Amino acid sequence: MSFTHDGDGTPEAHWRTWELEREPGHDLQVEALFDGRLPTRFILLAAHPDDETLGAGALLARLAREGVRCDVVVLTDGEASHPSSPTRSPSELAALRREEVADAVRVLAPAASVAFEGLPDGGLRQEDVAAVLLRGLGDGDDTRTLVAAPWRRDGHPDHDAVGLASAEVCGGRDVPLLEYPIWLWHWGTPEGQAADLDALSLYRLTAEDQARKASALATHVSQVLPLSDAPGDEVLLAPGVLEHFRRNFESFFVTGGSSTFERLHRDAADPWQVAERFYEQRKRALTIASLPRRRFRRTLEVGCSVGALTRELAAVSDSLLALDTSETAVRRTNEALIVHPAATARLATVPRDWPREEGPFDLVVLSETGYFLSSDQLDDVVRQISGSLDEDGVLLLCHWRHPIEGWELDGDAVHERVRRTAGLTTLVLHTEEDFVLEVLVPAPAASVARREGLL
Repeated sequence: MSFTHDGDGTPEAHWRTWELEREPGHDLQVEALFDGRLPTRFILLAAHPDDETLGAGALLARLAREGVRCDVVVLTDGEASHPSSPTRSPSELAALRREEVADAVRVLAPAASVAFEGLPDGGLRQEDVAAVLLRGLGDGDDTRTLVAAPWRRDGHPDHDAVGLASAEVCGGRDVPLLEYPIWLWHWGTPEGQAADLDALSLYRLTAEDQARKASALATHVSQVLPLSDAPGDEVLLAPGVLEHFRRNFESFFVTGGSSTFERLHRDAADPWQVAERFYEQRKRALTIASLPRRRFRRTLEVGCSVGALTRELAAVSDSLLALDTSETAVRRTNEALIVHPAATARLATVPRDWPREEGPFDLVVLSETGYFLSSDQLDDVVRQISGSLDEDGVLLLCHWRHPIEGWELDGDAVHERVRRTAGLTTLVLHTEEDFVLEVLVPAPAASVARREGLL
């Protein structure tokens, strides 16, 4: 890709038309990359000072505000931005641009760290970038680390090198990667880059973060204003270029890592030993015994793991659909269901992939799953359940009552929240030290004895 920063580019108005005509459903939800949670660490790579603000400034601001550890890594000092400047030497530009990026990060994320690698501007090598990122990741647990870097096909050789190196390292470490385009908006068009743009996710900005990003961008004075009136000191980021970054969204090509639950199931055949432990066997027996009917027409199980409960639910269901976020778990559940041709498991993340077209269901089972959702996600799942249960449908909940480290909710909180929001009545409630099991149905809740005419 060949272009110049001061050449004619695609007007922002043309991109605005593309955004308005874009199919819905492509917005980035960072929590979806981490099983409903935010990352614990965010590493933002910038090929040059100002990339961090242009490409991911608002995301950086939001994650820092939410308490995520944020590390900004500036790979070059941007000393080659004005190669013909009569007023600033490359070393003076480097020092100035370090100050500017430090000021910008203070505006966006005051607690974030900023590291300067001092690699050559215009001469970034993929292997050097990979070494920096590997050093930054260290030998610790990557499961909740998020990396952002310039897009590997942005057209600037430094951006491309950073993107390619990040993709290689993050792929090898199974770390989610967000690649942000910068120069694409200048040299590209919606028509010419349609295939790439289909894979682009938009991160929507709040008004606060949009304003914060604008303030941070203004600190990059050497880039947004001329260095002087002399030839060679012209502005680098012309008004037409800057307009692309005053949008109410940022843009990322997303490469997701494996979910927490995929890693668990990939590393152990039965992560919770549900097949062998008497505790699990007893809990399943109580679950099946608590069902208010002998059989169900259509059952939905949310979160099937290796399929131990799924197999028993399939035995009392005319048909069954089980969902899980782990490909390995889905495969093992389908193996467990081989003797039940009307039962199947598939990969899905709720509430996003709720199977609306598969309903209505007369039994929905949420067992050991609710606390792996945020409060908002759980509320959304309850709304989906309410819209998917038939008029005589049954919702069964069962959850561990001890602390769930690293997650917002515990078992008791899940049940309390569902009771409050589902519009259903409790028919069965079994509570003991270790777990709570509850069956909810539409009012009035008729007991099994009443349903069979014994009362």
